[in-house]
Parts: sequence; structure tokens; C-alpha cells
Amino acid sequence: MSQVEKRAGLLRRTSSSKKPLKEKVVLMYDEIFAKEDPAKNNPRFWDELFLMKVNLEYLESKLESVDGEEVQRIQDNINSLFHHCVQALGEEHQIKVVNALQTLCALFRGVHQKNKSASGFDIINMLMGFDKAEQRMKDLMERLDSLLCGDGSESLKSLCLKLLLCLVTVTDNISQNTILEYVMINSIFEAILQILSDVSSRGQHGYDAVVLLALLVNYRKYESVNPYIVKLSIVDDEPTLDGMGMVVHQALTEYNRQYKDKEEENQGGFFSTLTSMVGSMFIADADEKLSVQTNEAILLALYEAVHLNRNFITVLAQVHDYTHPPYPTTPTTPLGTTPPSLDMMNNPELPLDPNLQTSNLLITFLKYASIVMQDTKDEHRLNSARLCLIILTCIAEDQYADAFLHDDNMNFRVNLHRMPMRHRKKAVDKNIPSRPLVCAVLDLMVEFIVTHMMKDFPMDLYLRCVQIIHKLLCYQKKCRIRLHYTWRELWSALINLLKFLLSNETTLLAKHNIFHLALLVVNLFNMFITYGDTFLPTSNSYDELYYEIVRMHQVFDNLYCMVLRVSTNTGQWKEAASKVTHALVNVRAIINHFNPKIESYAAVNHISQLDISGPCGLNSFETSLLSFGN
Repeated sequence: MSQVEKRAGLLRRTSSSKKPLKEKVVLMYDEIFAKEDPAKNNPRFWDELFLMKVNLEYLESKLESVDGEEVQRIQDNINSLFHHCVQALGEEHQIKVVNALQTLCALFRGVHQKNKSASGFDIINMLMGFDKAEQRMKDLMERLDSLLCGDGSESLKSLCLKLLLCLVTVTDNISQNTILEYVMINSIFEAILQILSDVSSRGQHGYDAVVLLALLVNYRKYESVNPYIVKLSIVDDEPTLDGMGMVVHQALTEYNRQYKDKEEENQGGFFSTLTSMVGSMFIADADEKLSVQTNEAILLALYEAVHLNRNFITVLAQVHDYTHPPYPTTPTTPLGTTPPSLDMMNNPELPLDPNLQTSNLLITFLKYASIVMQDTKDEHRLNSARLCLIILTCIAEDQYADAFLHDDNMNFRVNLHRMPMRHRKKAVDKNIPSRPLVCAVLDLMVEFIVTHMMKDFPMDLYLRCVQIIHKLLCYQKKCRIRLHYTWRELWSALINLLKFLLSNETTLLAKHNIFHLALLVVNLFNMFITYGDTFLPTSNSYDELYYEIVRMHQVFDNLYCMVLRVSTNTGQWKEAASKVTHALVNVRAIINHFNPKIESYAAVNHISQLDISGPCGLNSFETSLLSFGN
């Protein structure tokens, strides 16, 4: 049967001389869309309707095709259909309940598609009648709550969640969905928590439940009191929070696994062969093949949990043993949009990877973020990367999370994904050391800084990235944590970022306030210079810091000249540039102190130019310091 015939509700093709045959349910739908009350001549009309298999396409297309005048004419029948759907949810006959749920789905979708420009009140009036809407929605939510919490079949619970997701997502902007006011009044929050706290229910419906909760939390969250926000913020039940974390963890893990599979498939395929033959000129094309659909829904859920509930922070740190899967899932939907499959549990090679034998939600999220943040060229992936950085900001602001990140007794090997670049070799996974998790966060920030200096500069992502580093340094300073980290990589990345801003001043200033970002970067150096003795691991680290500053003094000199020029002229950026001028005092003092000494050392030893730019440069620099003192 063709799609057109199916949409029209035809049973089969007929000869041109005969009238086409239609399904009985389609004929009954036609009666609803007629002016007369369909139950007038058939008192059992509604009972019979819900025994018929729903034709969703026909019903939705019928609703979408109704014009303004017809709406008024058939509104009573639509209201009656909605009412009888709600009543059918209380039936013992499961077929009736299933058909009622599917019909309600078609009603919500069809009416909203037809009336996208209509007000929420008009849509409510067309669906259920404005004067009866409160009672109708109260009955609907109570029956859905009863089905979700009851001992009914898992397929019915799944349909209930699908209906609720349909209701929540029928408008592009969730806050414009006025029907959700009734979902706020008649809360199903406890039903969602019950699903998440039960191992069996979570395995079947956890993903839908978590996504539904994340969406409901975002309904007019800044305009009025949202009861779902209030309730989520005070949840302290450990099984419920663990269940929520497990669902998010499994979804992100599945995404990471499938991405890695694609990566390995590409490395062994045509692009790998071609790249080895002609160098790395096709590396960008190969990378495009790895682009996979991101999962903003689960990221949103993670953000809301971390942002609203302080108790959830402990879930980030819980270690999971992957040799015993927490609950079964079924891979029935596309990559990045579904609960994960059991394939990852059954993979015989899994125990060979130490990261996947024991891991936690935070490690899995960092790996996911390292994939998503590789490519921010289109709006969709840019927003996904932004959400990842917002979540990391929330984590970096939490004292408990910071304590776990810096715990020297909790070390992990975190294999972050790195963007393929022509000037560097691919990192070998086996060489990744076991370190506190804060090192992986810093690695991720450094990786982002290094790989996104491009024409379409993601300024807001860079600001968030630098601010995350700043928050972590503040915690290290406050708690006097001497982290053994390769700080030189961070300093080098920050200096190269300043160099990029200087090289593209004109282009970037047309779109962004580059002085704000420059100020944040310079202030990071000020933290290292002023307070480094409280958190840098050794005194040699200070030598390396000063060495980097002096070695790259030209960048700081050029930055000072640029901000001085802008701050002494009247213009839009005068004040912002002036702040950078003042912030550069410490850096310039170091440069002005050591540069004459280095030049003097070179003159005394008859060296035309003291080379401190190569691998042995630090030794030359230290020699000059020893000769002339600090």
C-alpha cells in the first residue's frame, strides 16, 4: 500500500468504476469531522472507536486540513473525542487504553500543527473546551500517573511517557505551550522518580523519564515558580539520584562507544589508506565522516541535575564496574538519541581498556565533551559544546566536586578524543598516565584553546573555557593543592591565544570584545605569578613560568602596545583596553627585569644572541639567572 493510500485510510486499490474502500476507523473519524454528534445515531460509537486500531496519519492529516470555519463547526466533536479518550484510560480493556493514548497523541500533534500561530488558549479551547479544560487535564494527569505507578504492562507505561513527551514537545518553544500549566498543577514528578528509583522500570523507561523531567523543568523556569524545579532541587533519595545518573551515564557511554567504533572503522578503511599515501591533506574529510548526532536532551538532563541538586554531585563521582551492567537496554533508536545497548557490555575486548572497567559519570561526560567540542562549525554542535562547558562550569563551582577532582587518592586514565591536526601526531592511548580528574578537565580546556582559533571565532566558548580554568586555580590556591600537571602546555596555549587575538584584531573586533578575553588570560598569568607558590608543585615550576613569559615576551609587548593604543584613543573599547593595560603590570615587570640581564649575560660571554627558544632554552635561561641573580 502506498503512503498516499495509507494516509487516506484506503484498504486497497479498486477499479475506477468502484468507490474506494476505507477502514472502518477512518469512516468513524469522518463522522467525528462531520457536524452531527457521531453518537446520536450510534450510542456505542465511542466504545467501538477505541476497539479499532488507530490510524494516526489519517487522524493527524484530518486535523491539519481543517480550516477556520470548520474548526468552529466540529469543535464540540473534537472536545468530545478528547473527553472520551481520557475516560478510556480508566478502562480495564488494555486495547482501549492503548488506542486512547495513541489518539490523544494524534490530537495534540494535529491541533498544534494546524494552529501554530494560534494562542495557547485557542488550542486548549479547540481540544477540550476552555470551560472544562481544568477538569479534563486533571483527569488526564491522574490517569497517566496511575498507569505509570501501577502494575500494568511496560508497554502501557512506555506509551504514557511517549504521550507526555509528545505533549511537552508540540511547540518549538516549550514556554509557549500553555497546556503545560495543567501539567504544573497536576504534577507527575513522583511517578517519574518512581521509575528512576526502580531498577527494572529504569531499564525500560529511564531514558524517556529523564528527558521528560529535563523538559518539564525548563517550562517558564525564569518567569514563574516551576514546581518541578523546586522538587528536583530537594531530592535526596539515593536510589533515585543514582538511577538518574545511571541513565545519563549509559546514554553518554553508548554515544562514546559508537563514536569510537566509527573512528576505528574509518582508520581501517579508504580514508586511512588514502591518507597514508598522500600525507594528511584529506584528514579533514576523514574527520567529517566521524560526525555523529549529538544528544542535547541527555546533556540538558545532566545540566539540570548538576545545577539544581547539590546531592547529585556525589553521583558524578561514583565508580561503576562495567563487568556487571546495571540494567538492560534495547538499541532501537538512532545514535545519540536513545538509552544504550547491551553491546558494550558483551564486547569481549572491553576489559582490555582500563577506562571502561571502572569509570564514573564525570569521566564519561569528559570523553563525550571531548568528542562534541571537536567540531563547532555548525550551530547545532556549537550549542552542544556550549552546554558541555556550562555543565563543567557548574562542576568547577561546586566545592564537593572540586574536592573529588583534586583527590590524589582517586586517579584515573582518561582517554580524551583529540582533533586530528596536521602539525601533531595522534596521541597513543597506552601512554596516558593515571592522574586526578582535574588533570583531564585541564587537558580538555587546553585542547579546546589550541584547536579552535579560527575565522569564525567561538568567543563565548573561549570565555567559558578560561573561566573554568580560573575557578579550578582558585580552588587550588584556596586549599593549597600542589597539582603535578604539565602547566607549560597551558601557558603555551594561553600565549598562543593572545597571539591569535593580536593577529586578527581588526576582524575579531568587528564582532567581539577581545579585550575581555585578553584580560581573563592575563589574569590567569597574574594568578600564577602572585599565588603560584601556593599551588605550583615545585620551585622549578616558577622557573618554567618565567621562562615561558620571557621567551614569548614579544607577544606580551605587542599586546601592551595594542591595548595602550586603544585605551589612549576615544572609542568603544577604551575602558576595556585600559583594564588589560593595568593587568599587564606583573608580566611586564618580569620581562623588563630579566630581558636586560639576559642581554648582559650574552654580551659578557660574547654570545651574539642567547637562544632560549629551543628545547635547551630553559637551561640557558636558568644559567643567566644564576649568573645575575633573581
